[in-house]
Parts: sequence; C-alpha cells; structure tokens
Amino acid sequence: MTVNTPLCFGGKKILAPMVRVGTLPMRLLALDYGADVVYCEELIDLKMLQCKRLVNGKLLETVDFVAPNERVVFRTCERERHHVVFQMGSADAERALAVAKLVENDVAGIDINMGCPKEYSTKASMGAALLSDPDKIESILTTLVKGICKPVTCKIRILPSVEDTVNLVKRIEKTGIAAIAVHGRKKEERPQHPVHCDVIKAISEAVSIPVIANGGSHDFIREYTDIETFQKATGASSVMIARAAMWNPSIFRREGLCPLKDVMQDYIKYAVRYDNHYTNTKYCLCQMLREQLESAQGKKLHAAQSTQEICEIFDMAGFYEETTAIFEAKKTSLETETQDGDDQMEDPDVIKMAVRFDKREYPPQITPKMYLLEWCRKEKHPQPVYETVQRPLDRLFCSVVTVAEQKYKSTLWEKSKKLAEQAAAIVCLRTLGVPEGKLCEGESHLMNKRKREEGERLNNTDHGEDLAEPSHKKANFIEGTSDMNVPKM
Repeated sequence: MTVNTPLCFGGKKILAPMVRVGTLPMRLLALDYGADVVYCEELIDLKMLQCKRLVNGKLLETVDFVAPNERVVFRTCERERHHVVFQMGSADAERALAVAKLVENDVAGIDINMGCPKEYSTKASMGAALLSDPDKIESILTTLVKGICKPVTCKIRILPSVEDTVNLVKRIEKTGIAAIAVHGRKKEERPQHPVHCDVIKAISEAVSIPVIANGGSHDFIREYTDIETFQKATGASSVMIARAAMWNPSIFRREGLCPLKDVMQDYIKYAVRYDNHYTNTKYCLCQMLREQLESAQGKKLHAAQSTQEICEIFDMAGFYEETTAIFEAKKTSLETETQDGDDQMEDPDVIKMAVRFDKREYPPQITPKMYLLEWCRKEKHPQPVYETVQRPLDRLFCSVVTVAEQKYKSTLWEKSKKLAEQAAAIVCLRTLGVPEGKLCEGESHLMNKRKREEGERLNNTDHGEDLAEPSHKKANFIEGTSDMNVPKM
C-alpha cells in the first residue's frame, strides 16, 4: 500500500507557477535537478470545469484533463504526484472547490493565485484583484481547507503598506492553509523593480505557517547557493523560483548549473516522451536561449513547426525517431487489443466496412452525409441518426449511423467526430448502392443544385440584391445532425 505523506512546505526549494512554462516537462526536469515541490501553471476554474479526467495509462502513463475541443489542459504523472501543486485562478469558492475535487487525487496540493497582476486575470476578479477583497479570499480558502484532504496554499503580492500586508496574511493564516507564498513586489511593480525582502521578512515573523519567498531571480538568484542567501534575507521557510528556473532549471542542482545545451536536451526528452505540444516546447526553449535567440540555432528554433523539427535542431533526430517508433508500436498493440474487445462486444446487426472519408475525393461543400440525408428525404425515411463515441486510449472517434432501423459503421477510428460520421455515412451509402458524391462519379443532382444556387447568388450580387439566403433554401444542404452527445467509451 502506498503511503501518501502530506506535502510539507518547510525548508523547500520550489518551482514557481509560470504560465506556459510550468507544464509537465518543465516540472519533471525541475524535480530531476533537485526541486522539492513544483507548481503547475495557473489554470482557470471555468476552463477546468469543462474538462474530463482521462487515464492515459498504457500509452503515456499520464492522467489527462481534456477540454471539449480535445486539448489537454492539465497533464500529470505518477513521478510528480506527491510533489506537484495545482495552481488555480478563481474568484468563486464553490467553483474552486469543484475543481479541487476534480484534481485532488492526482496532485499533492491546491494553490489559489492571488498575485497575478495581468489584466486577463484581474478583470475577472482573480489574481491580484483578490487582494482588495479579503472576505472573498477568506471564503475561497476556508471552503477549500474544509472541503478537500490535500494541503491548500495561496500566492500573493504585497500591499502598499507593510502593516496592511501583515494584517491580510494574518487573516489568511486563520483559514487553515498550509503555507503562503509571497512575491515581494506590489501588483504594479515589475521584475526590474527591487524585491522587498523586508516585507517578506515582516510577514515571516508575524505568522506561524511556512512563508515561501518569491521574486528573487533578478536581484539574488544566479546559482544554487544564492537560494539560501535569498531565504536568509527574507527570513522565509522556503524559496520559490520563477525566472531563474525558466532560464535554466538546473538552478535547483546542488552541484551547480548544468551546461544549457544539456539542459535543453533533457527538456526535449521529456517533451517528446510526454507528447508535449510543439508550440509549448518551442516557447520554453526560447526562454532558455534568451540572448542566443538571434543565433543560427535560435532562428531555426523560432521557425520550427513541429516537435520533429525541434529535435533535428538540437541534434536529437535519432531520439525522436526511436521514441516515435516505440509509441507507434504501443499504439498498434493497444489498438489491436481494443479492436479485439470491440469485436467481442460488437452488435452483430451493425453493417461494417473499413472505410475513411477523404475530402480530396469529393467536390467542395459536398459530403457523404449530405447525400445520405438527401436519399432519406427522397425515400421518406427519418433523417439519419449518428451515435459517436470516443475511446480514452487515443481519443479517436467511431460513429454508428442508423437509417431505416439499420445500423452502419466503419471499423476504422478517426481523429474527429465529423470524420467518423462521414465514414459511417459512406458505409451506409455503399451498402445501399447509392452514390456518395465522389468526384469520380461525375456530376450529380446535388452538385447541379449547388451550381444553380451559386449562379443565382452571383446574379443577385451583380444586381445589388440581398445576399442572405432564405432558410428554406438552405435546408437541403445542411448536414443531418445527431441528437446524441459524444460520450467517452
């Protein structure tokens, strides 16, 4: 049985939450180099509440929180489970609690961002905007502390006066949180302004909970030994590092900084291993390169349009090919297992074919779904009904279409719901012996109808007539939609 030791915030070296930087590859790299705790980038409560939790166990060995558009909003893994703190942007206690419960079993702690001065955060009453609303701060933190089993923290900036800051922190302490991170600047101050170590020290002396000092990258922290210097200057229990860690995450390494080339290659290995989106990988590498961005390598990185190109720039093409081959082999094996399971559970009354929809084989704006809908109307059948499912393994889609009480599907899984539905429509049309609209079939009734309406629109344009198309004219060309949602398998 695994013992879940509660996260402690005393005497720790911590990776700060940083937007676009604090994703899984950076967090894992920081842990490798010696960080004790890692915070994820701030994630907004409303966005997280739209996500579904998927266990990507056999392929990536991760837990993913996936948005409706299939984008992975938060990805974590077992390696960091007892070290990662989930930072949330919220201005509502109940929403914050709902998100905390969603991720609670996959993280070591929950943090509320109360220090971000950016407009996208403050205009929604989040981030630094909360500093002027102590009642809301108290409500959010108290609700979280009472509602979840994991430790709760918050991260603030200092107020205009030391007295007001200390009074606020004392009130925050009473909510029962485990620690408080203090960025030693006011909300209007930027990195070039000196960090107020004296204010952090006054806070450290005023409360009994651990205080985590943040904001020392510009003035203090250049190498590992500087972390202790900053901690002594602030009297804090722990130190949280942002930009110095973004520039070179080996700042956490007791033995000293690693060469940047080695650090970047280590980062890329995690990015490839955990299927990090290339735009995020590219952004983090650019932050590490800094003044070298104008070098030949920096310019190539700036122009890169894929993970493969990034790997080639850093002499890691072989690693990329090897890792990709392993993933493909895993996918093939898992797909075979899934297909075998599907075949055993398959409805024998469903007519199946192995087909895909390739839009290059069809005229513009003409699809198999449109042909099937038109045929159903002509034959006086109810319109087609599509039932689409998505499997968690690889997030691919499969659709079953019901026409005249008979079901049809393609055995090939697709990247999107739309493609899966088009494939199902093709199976139905081919079974019925009905044209599906391919270019090789020649012109059809629907194509001619399209051309006539296009000609009418052009003619109307020439005469300055209203271009809006009446809704009854659109009807024959609106693809049949399903009343079914897209459940996860």
